[in-house]
Amino acid sequence: MDMTTELLDVRRATYARLRGGYPVILAGMIYWLALAALSPFMEPIALLQAAFPLSGAIFPLALVLAWITRNSFMKDRTALSPVLLPTFIAMLLFWPMLLIAAAEASPGVVMSILAIGLSLHWPVIGWTYGRTALYCGHAIARAMLVLWIFHAYPDQRMLLIPLAVAACYGVTAIIVFIDSAMAARRLGLMSDAKGVAPAA
Repeated sequence: MDMTTELLDVRRATYARLRGGYPVILAGMIYWLALAALSPFMEPIALLQAAFPLSGAIFPLALVLAWITRNSFMKDRTALSPVLLPTFIAMLLFWPMLLIAAAEASPGVVMSILAIGLSLHWPVIGWTYGRTALYCGHAIARAMLVLWIFHAYPDQRMLLIPLAVAACYGVTAIIVFIDSAMAARRLGLMSDAKGVAPAA
């Protein structure tokens, strides 16, 4: 077995074992649903002031969901694990752009940057799972939806953008849950499927 094939096998096994990180996906969906629910009751600036710190709750919420579902993704280690830190650092670099926009641009622009920026790590996460197309598809669909809403519904951006992103998460979670279960079954991991292990 050559190194490329061996690496692909590791990636696919990780995806099946961790169920594609679905607790993290569900946590992201809950975050964006919360912003959509708050939108009618808060001024745009106030909503953004809540959105920034609340984004820090996504990962702790994912840990809670992982505990509930017995999906111990934090304990899982493979040869690919070291790539996660630079992946998340690269994603977090959008925050200076976001803060500059918050100081100079409209709330709709800021919400759009937040919605797209929090998906910058998805393509690499998808690669580590051997599901590049699926996770890239989420990120691209999300970006295109945000762009469309920004231009088509300028007065509803603060509501529709969070709703659209939450919908992307929901659809992706369903696909990942089903696909990873099928992958686990193929690899004989279904005994672990509910719990062993689950990625904004």
